[in-house]
Parts: sequence; C-alpha cells; structure tokens
Amino acid sequence: MRIVKNLAAVAITVTMFSCGNQVKEVTSLKTELDSVSYAVGISMSGQLKSTFSEVDKALLNQGIRNGLDSTNLLIETKDIQKVLSAYFQKKQQAQMKEQQEKAAKLAEAKFAENKKAGEDFLAVNKTKAGVKTTESGIQYIVLKEGSGDKPAGPSTRVKVHYHGTNLEGKVFDSSVDRGTPAEFGLNEVIKGWTEGVQLMNEGGKYKFFIPQELAYGAQQRGENIKPFSTLVFEIELLEVLK
Repeated sequence: MRIVKNLAAVAITVTMFSCGNQVKEVTSLKTELDSVSYAVGISMSGQLKSTFSEVDKALLNQGIRNGLDSTNLLIETKDIQKVLSAYFQKKQQAQMKEQQEKAAKLAEAKFAENKKAGEDFLAVNKTKAGVKTTESGIQYIVLKEGSGDKPAGPSTRVKVHYHGTNLEGKVFDSSVDRGTPAEFGLNEVIKGWTEGVQLMNEGGKYKFFIPQELAYGAQQRGENIKPFSTLVFEIELLEVLK
C-alpha cells in the first residue's frame, strides 16, 4: 500500500531528527542537500497531515521510535496492514455514505414535484374500489386470482410476465411487449416486487402501485423513471420455481 510506504518514509525522516533524545532545530539551509532534505520533510508532512489528519501525534512518534528500535511494539508487525486497511475501509465507506446522502438531498430538492405527484396519486388511488393497501404502502388490485403455489419467501425464484409504466402511462419495461417471460429471485428486484409477488399464487395477475421508497427512490433509471417515481406494474405469476 502506497500510504504505508509514505508513512514508513516519514518515520525514517522523523527518526533522523528525534532519535537522539531531542530535536536539534536548524535555522538556515546552507547546502543544496540541506534544501532537498528539508523539502522532502515538508512534502512528507503534507502527505501525513492530509492522509492521517486524525492520528494522535504522541502515539505516532512513539510508533516511529518503537518501530525503528523494534522494541515495545503495541501492535505486531504482521497486524499493521490489517489495522490500516480496516481504518481506510471505514473512512471510505463513511465518505461514500456522505456523498450518497448529499446526492439524495440534491435529487429530492430537484425532483420534489415528482415525489409529491406520486404521493398525491397514491392518496387518491387508495380510496378507489378494489384497491388494497399493504402495511408498507404498496397498493394493488387483483385482476385475476391464482390457484397454484405461493412464493415461500423473498429468496424464491419465480417466472413472471410484467408490464411497467410510470404515472404518465409511459412504458419503461415490459416482458409482455418482448414476448418473453422473466425469471429471477424475489430478493434480486425492488422491494415493492419482493413484497408484492409474495402475495400472489401461481396463475394470478395483480396490478401494483409501488411508492418511490419501495421502487428506485432517488435513482434515475432511464428516461421514464425519474428520481422518486411511483411506479405501476401489471404482474402475472406464471410459475413458482423450485
């Protein structure tokens, strides 16, 4: 890891000045090598500050001394890479989460009208005859009841025909139009599908109205699925696969 190599270089540089008991401050650079040496130190310190800004300086210095002397090590050499890798992985995950949250907030502000349109539609739709609503907020109409097997759980594989549209009626995906049924595990699709298809028996056909938070949320999925879109699917459960 490049970071570890940089840290090792910093350790050597620092030790050259601190190993002796006390650091001897130099007030002027007399030779070209003096300038190069000092410039290397400044460069490395910049890398150290930007990469390890949260480190405890006292423990950093102690680690340098212990490492150079190979004595009193609080972490075994074989575990150093594991400690650093775990730290940077957590930092990277935190940064990714922060970026995703920022992107979601920006998208929500930009597509607030689209989100509200979905909420308003569902509020009216749930009052219509024949529309049922699950606890999570999925709305559905039974177009045809099935009499066969029902999916045993979210990992069950199924064979279906489906036709998906947005609230404007624009088709974004349809196995019916392609003329080829789809097969997949219910844990491989959006939450609204995972829950909704488990309500069905083989041979059944339902029409689902799926809130954005159980669909693609803040994601844009092609031209006809904008962020925070409520989606409509007609799904026919052809077969529960074993």
